Amino acid sequence: MGENAAERRSGCGLLSVMFGRRALWSKKPSATDNGSQKSTSTAATATSNIQFTKSPGNDLKKPHDDLKVSAEPIQNNKIQNLNQNQRSVVPSKPSSNQYPNNHQLGAYENHHQQQQQRSSYNNNSSSVDPYRGGQRKVPREAIGLSGELESMITDHQKSRGANGLVRASSSNVMLYGNLGNLNQSGPGTTLGYGNGGYGATRTNVAAAPATVTTTKSQDQSGSLCRAISTRMDPETLKIMGNEDYKNGNFAEALALYDAAIAIDPNKAAYRSNKSAALTALGRILDAVFECREAIRIEPHYHRAHHRLGNLYLRLGEVEKSMYHFKHSGPEADPEDIVKAKAVQTHLNKCTEAKRLRDWNGLITETTNTITSGADAAPQVYALQAEALLKTHRHQEADDSLSRCPVFDVETSTRYYGPVGYAGFLVVRAQVHLASGRFDEAVEAIQRAGQLDGNNREVAMVSRRAQAVTEARFRGNELFKAGRFEEACAAYGEGLDHDPRNSVLLCNRAACRSKLGQFDKSVEDCTAAITVRPGYRKARLRRADCNTKMRKWELVVADYEVLKKESPEDEEVTRGLSEAQQQLMKRRGQDS
Repeated sequence: MGENAAERRSGCGLLSVMFGRRALWSKKPSATDNGSQKSTSTAATATSNIQFTKSPGNDLKKPHDDLKVSAEPIQNNKIQNLNQNQRSVVPSKPSSNQYPNNHQLGAYENHHQQQQQRSSYNNNSSSVDPYRGGQRKVPREAIGLSGELESMITDHQKSRGANGLVRASSSNVMLYGNLGNLNQSGPGTTLGYGNGGYGATRTNVAAAPATVTTTKSQDQSGSLCRAISTRMDPETLKIMGNEDYKNGNFAEALALYDAAIAIDPNKAAYRSNKSAALTALGRILDAVFECREAIRIEPHYHRAHHRLGNLYLRLGEVEKSMYHFKHSGPEADPEDIVKAKAVQTHLNKCTEAKRLRDWNGLITETTNTITSGADAAPQVYALQAEALLKTHRHQEADDSLSRCPVFDVETSTRYYGPVGYAGFLVVRAQVHLASGRFDEAVEAIQRAGQLDGNNREVAMVSRRAQAVTEARFRGNELFKAGRFEEACAAYGEGLDHDPRNSVLLCNRAACRSKLGQFDKSVEDCTAAITVRPGYRKARLRRADCNTKMRKWELVVADYEVLKKESPEDEEVTRGLSEAQQQLMKRRGQDS
């Protein structure tokens, strides 16, 4: 199983995608594997629990051999020798070691020497200068490790800027901040690396001791340098990945597991360890796919079965979860089966509550399902958000859906299928709409329509989202023009489609306040606050209208709520103080 993997050292595609993972909120990881039961390993074991975090990324592509050699900068009058298999020959420049007194030359002499050397290369018509004229293709057999690393570095710097890896010699890479003396090209000039990436425009800057601040991107590149230094031994890469995993460096661990898989894709332990790193990064669906692949490679891999069982349980896939728990051999724990049965019981109650349209019961059972173990199940969060919308608790619906793990569209569609994921998007669009995020609502429902165009609920929500969005836009334009009565009517048309939309209610309240209709304005603000108690703008507007009607008790009540939410807000503090003074003055007059 991968005995010849060591012979495949090509890494062009290997590390070109190992850099761009979103930083995500992490929780306690599950154990990484040191090897399958049918293979041996020298890796140390990392034992932790799986926990969910937010975030996403690209899958690693398999390595290939079709490469391009990127242009390299000239440093300190040196030109690195090209690969022996390349068919063009570049005359070598004299190195500084040949002229030990070269540092005594004046600035003019240094400049003159450099101009002559560049001129000699420009006039050399018998060869192609790889340092000028950008990139050029070379035959596959002419590319060694140096060429591969050059391509990787170029790709990395294009995506992350020029502060990562740079060429230090013909076959090594180093962090740019750790170049030491190589970072200084002489008493007169240094080589600048702009945002264009490695090999960008050569610029002259004043020589000065380099002050380098270690950045997060440099730290993330550390594992890459270590991986290259191992000469691509997959078992060593796995050991390094386990070390990073135990230290909580999940993104680096993932990159190293990816590297091991690219060299030996038929090793189940690498896939299982990658699944653990993905889980720690919150990429639950991707972790499922990797565990599936590990079991396909080695059907009796007990740890992979146990890990996949836990993932399915978190996703609310109880039957699949129990199947893999039963096939996890010595990894099995009787408590896992008990936990899975509890989740199944609550899911059944959710189904029954929705059938009966018992929305309060559905809210309770979805909460129980999540706390029992299905904490990464989008369909459960969607059911809960739907029930909260039905009971006009819009803010709680938004909070509920915000706790749901976010998976990218492609991965979600691959896992749940187009129809299944479209149903989730319908609920998300309604929550966006109720919270006043009109553009996001339209985008979500349009995507749902692309996935499931025959769904009647999709069409209904789409019409409502379009109507409400257009009414809001038209009302805003009329309000800006000072046409408050027409703006009030426009917002009213939107409310005909969505009577409890808090944003439209608050906007109409602003129009009524401008028209002197303070009572009606307060009514709209109260309706908005009822569905969204934390809607700050509506509460401020209601306090303002009550101030104009001199209802100081109500003003003080609203400002006290706002003061608790924003204790450092000067506007709220000033408004509360004035309202309290007016209330005390009136009470004094009444007595």
